[in-house]
Amino acid sequence: MYNVKRSDDEFLNKMEGFIKCALNDQLTRREETIFCPCRRCQNRRRFRNIDQIRDHIIRYGFKKNYTQWIWHGESTLSTPSSSNHYIDEDDQEGTVNNEVNDETDEIDNVNEMFDDVQEHLMEEPKLYEKILLDAEKPLYSGCAKFTILSAVLKLFNLKAKHGWSDISFTSLLGLLKDMLPEGNELPTSNYEAKKIMCPIGIGYKKIHACPNDCILYRNEYESLHECPKCGLSRYKSRENVHNDPDKKWPPAKVLWYLPIIPRFKRLFANKENAKNLRWHADVRKDDGLLRHPADSPQWRNIDTMYSSFGEEIRNLRLGLCTDGINPFGNLSSQHSTWPVLLVIYNLPPYLSMKRKYIMLSLMISGPRQPGNDIDVYLAPLIDDLKLLWDKGVRVFDAYSISEFTLRAMLFCTINDFPAYGNLSGYSTKGARACPICQDDMAVERLHFCKKNVYMHHRRFLPLNHPYRKKKKPFNGEIESGVARLPLTGNDVYERIKDIENVFGKAFPLQEGMWKKKSIFWELPYWKHLQVRHCLDVMHIEKNVCDSIIGTLLNIPGKTKDGEKARQDMLKMGIRKELAPVEKG
Repeated sequence: MYNVKRSDDEFLNKMEGFIKCALNDQLTRREETIFCPCRRCQNRRRFRNIDQIRDHIIRYGFKKNYTQWIWHGESTLSTPSSSNHYIDEDDQEGTVNNEVNDETDEIDNVNEMFDDVQEHLMEEPKLYEKILLDAEKPLYSGCAKFTILSAVLKLFNLKAKHGWSDISFTSLLGLLKDMLPEGNELPTSNYEAKKIMCPIGIGYKKIHACPNDCILYRNEYESLHECPKCGLSRYKSRENVHNDPDKKWPPAKVLWYLPIIPRFKRLFANKENAKNLRWHADVRKDDGLLRHPADSPQWRNIDTMYSSFGEEIRNLRLGLCTDGINPFGNLSSQHSTWPVLLVIYNLPPYLSMKRKYIMLSLMISGPRQPGNDIDVYLAPLIDDLKLLWDKGVRVFDAYSISEFTLRAMLFCTINDFPAYGNLSGYSTKGARACPICQDDMAVERLHFCKKNVYMHHRRFLPLNHPYRKKKKPFNGEIESGVARLPLTGNDVYERIKDIENVFGKAFPLQEGMWKKKSIFWELPYWKHLQVRHCLDVMHIEKNVCDSIIGTLLNIPGKTKDGEKARQDMLKMGIRKELAPVEKG
């Protein structure tokens, strides 16, 4: 194990014997995978497959003094305890034992994370050397469990999980440093700990924004101190910033942009992730049933219309979703911050919605929601999406060990109905609230409830459907109308192409049902998508279920069966037996 060159046949043959022995032990393996005994993993990693084990042993050798194979069947120990190994959350169902915490984040595994960012760090030799030293140097003399990097990483995970402030984290680091043996390398402040961790992360951009959502201070507006449209100051201070241009004044509003291209590169730099990003083409069961977005007609039409894009199976299809959140809980019910998330549809269904693969691309700060002005904030993301579609970027694929030109497209958006209106630019309120039917809607105004209802939904049924002839259960009429086909992307574009966008809370909205020409129309392929905006199932199911259950069980505050509803039915001439009875 230690006295023979790892390239010699003797070492390779005996390594195969070790792997065979470990695979024969039922207690230390799972699904043809075993713990990795190399110097870097030291049996504390998650299970690895045999090819990865061979690669690691040849590259790094066995861990020191591992002469008794206690993790590979040579003792009565069945498995390492949950503190000595990790199973990340994207593993499929099943764990080694009940003590493993499924909710632990994969970033807990510092060695694997370091593998992912190694290529990025090697671009700066001095920085790489410093990080490598922190990743290998023990926390204190004789410590075999933690290095400087792994200790700081685990502490930062706890800080984020439990919401510790920077001040409390600094106090904790100071206390831990005093408790550990003399000469330990633990940083003493939050600032010093961040200096260790920051080179590993991917950068972000803070882009100043007009408080009225008129512009972002980028490109031609980058050097301005006030909004050229509404005249508001770029900064919170009311003083004249021209008198002290060198001072760093706090901005009035900030957009946080996390560039997506470096994150895609890092995904493909990891062999396992690069393999998963091919799942839709290599593993997906293609039997004509709808199990995955790759089974949809839209996916196939894109492959047909843009053959150069569809031929490369590693090109990404993305979904975008956004909604308002209140980051302060009950402390400020009026505050609305809008995160913009991306999901990758190339992944298998059991991974695409995992936390690891949901990418936060934009964070639009509050306190006011952007509304229809959200296009102003989407501009940096759309610029990157246009680059990924038109030219692409060169990316290294760790699975195929080759470089290729990565391209990506926005497959659809998924939101609730109000956010649907903000992204599409269509007004989802009033008599023409449906973005699909638009001017073909048949609306009725309830006299007592003061609401719009759409009673002609039976037009979507087949012409010979028995419900079309029933009067009493519906609106008292026979339904003979036929629903028109949804408008195509080209049809919609013809309706909005001449709209002049005017963004900002200081300016009135456009008249008509279309309030703006959405920024998504700048994407060359957007007009060719059959379905551009989707509604999330959760809101629809919950709202419909709440209404039905509340009415059936007559739950106060939840039921739709009220006096005004019964008066409206009586006025419409339906369900007269439910007419309200006056009792004085």
